[in-house]
Amino acid sequence: MSENQIYTLTVNGSQREVKDSWIGESLLYVLRERLGLPGAKGACEQGECGSCTVMMDGAAVCSCLVLAASAVDADIKTVEGLAPDGSLTDVQQSFINNGAVQCGFCTPGLIVAIHNLLDSQPNPSELEVREAISGNICRCTGYGRIFAAVQDVIEQRGATR
Repeated sequence: MSENQIYTLTVNGSQREVKDSWIGESLLYVLRERLGLPGAKGACEQGECGSCTVMMDGAAVCSCLVLAASAVDADIKTVEGLAPDGSLTDVQQSFINNGAVQCGFCTPGLIVAIHNLLDSQPNPSELEVREAISGNICRCTGYGRIFAAVQDVIEQRGATR
Protein backbone atom coordinates (compact mmCIF):
# COMPACT_ATOMS: atom_id res chain seq x y z
CA MET A 1 0.00 0.00 0.00
CA SER A 2 1.14 3.51 -0.71
CA GLU A 3 1.85 5.96 2.04
CA ASN A 4 -0.20 9.06 2.63
CA GLN A 5 0.78 11.95 0.40
CA ILE A 6 1.29 15.67 0.87
CA TYR A 7 0.74 17.92 -2.13
CA THR A 8 -0.45 21.42 -2.96
CA LEU A 9 -3.52 22.40 -4.96
CA THR A 10 -4.34 25.83 -6.33
CA VAL A 11 -7.94 26.39 -5.28
CA ASN A 12 -9.79 29.68 -5.74
CA GLY A 13 -6.50 31.46 -6.38
CA SER A 14 -4.74 30.21 -3.24
CA GLN A 15 -2.17 27.51 -2.70
CA ARG A 16 -3.69 24.92 -0.36
CA GLU A 17 -1.59 22.14 1.15
CA VAL A 18 -3.28 18.76 1.33
CA LYS A 19 -1.88 16.62 4.12
CA ASP A 20 -2.35 12.95 4.94
CA SER A 21 -4.15 12.28 1.71
CA TRP A 22 -4.40 8.93 0.06
CA ILE A 23 -3.21 9.23 -3.54
CA GLY A 24 -6.53 7.84 -4.87
CA GLU A 25 -8.83 10.38 -3.22
CA SER A 26 -11.17 12.24 -5.53
CA LEU A 27 -10.91 15.98 -5.93
CA LEU A 28 -14.46 16.19 -4.54
CA TYR A 29 -13.44 14.40 -1.35
CA VAL A 30 -10.32 16.51 -0.90
CA LEU A 31 -12.18 19.78 -1.49
CA ARG A 32 -14.92 18.91 0.98
CA GLU A 33 -13.17 16.87 3.66
CA ARG A 34 -9.54 17.99 3.56
CA LEU A 35 -9.86 21.65 2.54
CA GLY A 36 -13.22 22.54 4.12
CA LEU A 37 -14.93 23.65 0.90
CA PRO A 38 -18.39 22.01 1.04
CA GLY A 39 -19.91 23.80 -1.97
CA ALA A 40 -19.43 20.95 -4.43
CA LYS A 41 -21.84 18.20 -3.45
CA GLY A 42 -21.34 14.45 -3.63
CA ALA A 43 -24.43 12.69 -4.94
CA CYS A 44 -23.91 10.02 -7.58
CA GLU A 45 -20.09 9.77 -7.32
CA GLN A 46 -20.15 8.65 -10.98
CA GLY A 47 -20.10 11.94 -12.91
CA GLU A 48 -23.75 11.69 -13.88
CA CYS A 49 -25.49 14.36 -11.79
CA GLY A 50 -23.23 17.43 -11.92
CA SER A 51 -23.67 18.33 -8.26
CA CYS A 52 -19.88 18.24 -7.82
CA THR A 53 -19.04 20.52 -10.77
CA VAL A 54 -15.97 22.72 -10.35
CA MET A 55 -13.78 24.57 -12.83
CA MET A 56 -10.40 23.06 -13.58
CA ASP A 57 -8.12 25.01 -15.91
CA GLY A 58 -11.14 26.83 -17.31
CA ALA A 59 -13.31 23.78 -17.97
CA ALA A 60 -16.26 22.51 -15.98
CA VAL A 61 -15.49 19.05 -14.58
CA CYS A 62 -17.15 16.57 -12.26
CA SER A 63 -14.79 16.65 -9.30
CA CYS A 64 -15.91 13.17 -8.23
CA LEU A 65 -14.17 11.78 -11.33
CA VAL A 66 -10.86 13.63 -10.92
CA LEU A 67 -8.09 12.24 -8.75
CA ALA A 68 -7.02 15.11 -6.51
CA ALA A 69 -3.35 14.28 -6.90
CA SER A 70 -3.71 14.65 -10.67
CA ALA A 71 -4.90 18.24 -10.18
CA VAL A 72 -1.65 19.45 -8.61
CA ASP A 73 -0.72 21.76 -11.49
CA ALA A 74 -4.29 22.80 -12.27
CA ASP A 75 -6.15 26.00 -11.43
CA ILE A 76 -9.29 24.90 -9.56
CA LYS A 77 -12.25 27.15 -8.89
CA THR A 78 -15.17 26.10 -6.71
CA VAL A 79 -18.50 27.80 -6.15
CA GLU A 80 -16.94 29.41 -3.06
CA GLY A 81 -14.37 31.10 -5.30
CA LEU A 82 -16.75 32.69 -7.79
CA ALA A 83 -17.17 35.76 -5.57
CA PRO A 84 -14.19 35.61 -3.21
CA ASP A 85 -15.33 38.58 -1.13
CA GLY A 86 -18.32 36.59 0.12
CA SER A 87 -20.89 38.48 -1.91
CA LEU A 88 -23.22 36.81 -4.38
CA THR A 89 -22.43 36.74 -8.08
CA ASP A 90 -25.05 37.97 -10.52
CA VAL A 91 -25.83 34.33 -11.39
CA GLN A 92 -26.34 33.39 -7.74
CA GLN A 93 -28.57 36.42 -7.14
CA SER A 94 -30.58 35.64 -10.26
CA PHE A 95 -31.14 32.07 -9.04
CA ILE A 96 -32.56 33.50 -5.82
CA ASN A 97 -34.66 36.14 -7.58
CA ASN A 98 -36.14 33.59 -9.99
CA GLY A 99 -36.81 30.84 -7.45
CA ALA A 100 -34.29 28.56 -9.16
CA VAL A 101 -33.02 27.42 -5.76
CA GLN A 102 -35.19 24.87 -4.07
CA CYS A 103 -33.55 22.05 -2.12
CA GLY A 104 -30.20 23.55 -3.17
CA PHE A 105 -28.32 20.31 -3.66
CA CYS A 106 -27.73 20.81 -7.39
CA THR A 107 -27.36 24.59 -7.15
CA PRO A 108 -23.58 24.92 -6.69
CA GLY A 109 -22.88 22.68 -9.69
CA LEU A 110 -25.39 24.54 -11.84
CA ILE A 111 -23.98 27.92 -10.79
CA VAL A 112 -20.44 26.84 -11.72
CA ALA A 113 -21.62 25.41 -15.07
CA ILE A 114 -23.51 28.60 -15.92
CA HIS A 115 -20.58 30.82 -14.97
CA ASN A 116 -18.40 28.66 -17.22
CA LEU A 117 -20.85 29.10 -20.10
CA LEU A 118 -21.32 32.85 -19.69
CA ASP A 119 -17.59 33.46 -19.29
CA SER A 120 -16.95 31.87 -22.68
CA GLN A 121 -20.22 32.76 -24.41
CA PRO A 122 -21.86 35.93 -23.05
CA ASN A 123 -24.90 35.60 -25.31
CA PRO A 124 -25.73 31.91 -25.54
CA SER A 125 -28.79 30.57 -27.29
CA GLU A 126 -31.33 28.55 -25.34
CA LEU A 127 -29.87 25.42 -26.91
CA GLU A 128 -26.37 26.40 -25.74
CA VAL A 129 -27.68 26.95 -22.20
CA ARG A 130 -29.40 23.57 -22.25
CA GLU A 131 -26.21 21.92 -23.51
CA ALA A 132 -24.07 23.65 -20.88
CA ILE A 133 -26.19 22.35 -18.01
CA SER A 134 -27.09 19.01 -19.56
CA GLY A 135 -24.79 17.24 -17.12
CA ASN A 136 -26.53 18.77 -14.11
CA ILE A 137 -29.58 17.03 -12.73
CA CYS A 138 -32.18 19.00 -10.77
CA ARG A 139 -35.11 17.10 -9.32
CA CYS A 140 -36.96 20.09 -7.86
CA THR A 141 -37.28 22.99 -10.29
CA GLY A 142 -38.19 21.48 -13.63
CA TYR A 143 -35.46 23.75 -15.10
CA GLY A 144 -37.86 26.54 -16.15
CA ARG A 145 -36.77 28.79 -13.31
CA ILE A 146 -33.13 27.97 -13.99
CA PHE A 147 -33.48 29.02 -17.63
CA ALA A 148 -35.27 32.20 -16.52
CA ALA A 149 -32.42 32.98 -14.12
CA VAL A 150 -29.83 32.55 -16.87
CA GLN A 151 -31.83 34.71 -19.27
CA ASP A 152 -32.07 37.47 -16.65
CA VAL A 153 -28.29 37.43 -16.19
CA ILE A 154 -27.75 37.64 -19.95
CA GLU A 155 -30.09 40.63 -20.12
CA GLN A 156 -28.54 42.30 -17.06
CA ARG A 157 -25.10 41.96 -18.55
CA GLY A 158 -26.35 43.70 -21.66
CA ALA A 159 -26.04 40.89 -24.14
CA THR A 160 -28.44 41.02 -27.04
CA ARG A 161 -29.47 38.36 -29.47
